[in-house]
Amino acid sequence: MIVIKSIPITWTAERFSLGHIADYKPYNFVDGEGVRCSLYVSGCPFACRGCYNKAAQDFSYGYPYTKELEDQIIEDLNAEYCQGLSLLGGEPFLNTQVTLSLCKRVRAEFGDTKDIWAWSGYTYQELFKSSPDKIELLKLIDVLVDGRFIEAKKDLNLAFRGSSNQKIIDVKKSIQADQLMLWNNGNYI
Repeated sequence: MIVIKSIPITWTAERFSLGHIADYKPYNFVDGEGVRCSLYVSGCPFACRGCYNKAAQDFSYGYPYTKELEDQIIEDLNAEYCQGLSLLGGEPFLNTQVTLSLCKRVRAEFGDTKDIWAWSGYTYQELFKSSPDKIELLKLIDVLVDGRFIEAKKDLNLAFRGSSNQKIIDVKKSIQADQLMLWNNGNYI
């Protein structure tokens, strides 16, 4: 594992991402609300202690993202019972070559009928201070589970997150209100 000592908002996808995918799971029930298709990207320099997906911290882990996989994800999302797409990792905001392309296609194909959730070690505020590609991705998603996983704050009873410092944010409402708005008015504990 490479130890990175720079500030996370200076990290860029073009510097880190190899465009690799750790896993893709269609039709699961654990990565957000409803039935979802989950894409796990490879690579995350946050390296949170106690991370549940340590193998995916390596940017070379897994296999390359392909047009065929993207086509499969779109086809899977087309199922009427599928509520949306989940982006996990690894770090989705340091793999924007993959996640930005996919999210743009989801919006082009489905508009707002399918929601997009993303999990990130970045906080909502850090993302808006970071690179244009991260801000563009943030504006395409509906729900952000933000912040580093802190092992000392780990709680297995929490909905959709691993540690109590992480927030579940309604991104569209937050952008519209120009302030952080919690998803489901914060009733997700």
